[in-house]
This record gives sequence, structure tokens and C-alpha cells, in this order.
Amino acid sequence: MIDLLYDDVMIGHDPGPDHPERPERLAALRDALRPRLAAAAVTWRRPEAASRDAVERVHSARLLDTLEEVRGQRVRLDADTTMSPSSLDAAYMAAGAAIDAARVVVSGEAQSAVALVRPPGHHAEASRPMGFCLFNNVAIAAAYAVAEWGLERVLVVDWDVHHGNGTQHSFEDRRDVLFASSHRYPFYPGTGAAHEQGRGAGIGYTVNLPLPEAMTDGDYALMFESIVAPIAQAYDPDLVLVSAGYDAHRLDPIGGMDVSDEGFATLCATLQAVARECCGGKVALVLEGGYSLEGLVESVGACIDILQGATPPERPQATHRGESLAGTLRDLHRRHWSIL
Repeated sequence: MIDLLYDDVMIGHDPGPDHPERPERLAALRDALRPRLAAAAVTWRRPEAASRDAVERVHSARLLDTLEEVRGQRVRLDADTTMSPSSLDAAYMAAGAAIDAARVVVSGEAQSAVALVRPPGHHAEASRPMGFCLFNNVAIAAAYAVAEWGLERVLVVDWDVHHGNGTQHSFEDRRDVLFASSHRYPFYPGTGAAHEQGRGAGIGYTVNLPLPEAMTDGDYALMFESIVAPIAQAYDPDLVLVSAGYDAHRLDPIGGMDVSDEGFATLCATLQAVARECCGGKVALVLEGGYSLEGLVESVGACIDILQGATPPERPQATHRGESLAGTLRDLHRRHWSIL
């Protein structure tokens, strides 16, 4: 059984004309998935908006006060990030959907869940929105799971083409949340170098896989199978959360990568296998980027198929540069994870 968390409130966030993170992204997913999944074992749930207390587990009270002051207005927060009259309602709903996606799998109400949300979240820092993001949805869900449900180890994996700087910075000095990110580098937002491995008590619990452009299905699969999965198994999480961005898709106008919807299905299957081995299959995907409507719809659909039990595609061969880079990154992360 899989739950999909969705509400039309999130379509109301309008960054403005010609913005890549447009309302049509979520509308396209809703309109394509409802008929596609009509006969499937899928439950569509309307999430509850996150409480201010839940959001404050990640974001500062000062930030929330500032956003409340401009609620209902159109305001440019940075070069890429804009609030429209309905944006704050959408942001609280997106954060709530991420929490509810985690809740239904932790409670056993669903085997897995997908939160279809916008605005996305993984760039949002504790004290500022950025990169199309207002609140860090997946970080809020992870922090909530630790604080409210007593989970001891939460794995957050980010396969968006951009580095999840906000998520990394939320947990980089902690061990109760392990953050692993594959992303194009150097690229926006400029963070996510391989040597960024956490700090203080969290050393080793940040795992960055910076990739050059045009990485393929096989390259990504190799990174996940040979680095992310072994580390995740050694960490033995109580819950797996995925910052599921699809802007590494070959059709995406921004990403510059060469991943197909079958490639995302392979990544999803790898993480589902980790969740089955470690925590009874408790895995929840939270939507991040993905700006080709075709690539987004097909990739999300492919991941839902995997979560419903479809056979994963055969992994294509990685490129020579992908194999070389995977070896280099394994060597780097082996200093903290001997399983590599």
C-alpha cells in the first residue's frame, strides 16, 4: 500500500511568469497520476499543514515572523525565490505533507509514501529561503521524526541535481540524521564538495557525491549501489526519507544530466531495498525539483511503480568516468565507513 500526500493549496504558490518552478508542475502530476493509479493500491491523502512549532525545529522564529509580515503579498526574497499571496499557505502545507508522509510509514498505515509538494525545500536554510524554497520540507520531517516519535536514526537521501545545502546544514553536526546527496558539481548552490563530511559529532554523517555534468543512469546507479547503499545499511536507519528531485532527467531544461525515468526507478529500488533490510520498508519520497513536465511525470510514475512492487530495470553499464569517480569517492568516504 502506498499513500500519496497532495493538496491543491500548493498549486496556489505562484513564483511569477516564466519561472521554472511553476504551478503546472504539480497540476501535471495530479492530472497524470489520478487516472494512471485509479486501479492501483494507492490512497490519496490530504495532508495537514505543518504547525509553526514543527517548522521551528528547522527554521528560526525570526524567519517565520518575517514571512508572516509579508503573508498575502508578492515579495521577491532573493534572485530566484518569490512569495505570492498564497505562498506561505502552500509552504506550511508542503512541510505538513512531508511530515504526514513520514508519519504514515512510521505508523504502519502505509508501506511507503510520496509527498507531492511545492514549493520545494532542500535549499532553505535555517534563517533564509533560497533556490525556489521557503521551508525545508524533508528536514522538517526528519527533525519531527526524531523529536516526536523517538527515532534514533533517520536517513535522508537527496538525488536532486542540486545539492541540498539547507538539509546538510540542518544536520551536519548530528548523528541521528545521516544526509547523503548526489548532485552536479560545481553547480548551484556551490556547496556539496566531497570533503564536506559533517562537523563535530556529525563527522562522517554527511556523504556528498559531487558529479560532473552528463552523468548517466549507469553512473548514478553505480554511485548508489557501491556507496550510498552500503553506508545506509551500516547506518541501519529507522526511516528512509528521499529528497526526490527529478531535474537530473535528460529532458530537464536546467539540470544538464542524462538520467531517464528508468534511471530514477533504479535509484528508488536501491533505497527501497535498504528500507526493507533496515526498517521494514519504511520509505517516503518528498518532491523537490524537476522542470520538464514530461520528465517529471514519467519519473515520479516510475518511482511509484517501484514502490508498488514493479521489477526494477536492469542497470546499464556505468561510463568509464563514472567508474573512476565512484572509486575515488569510495576511497574518500571509507575513512568514516569501513564497509566501503
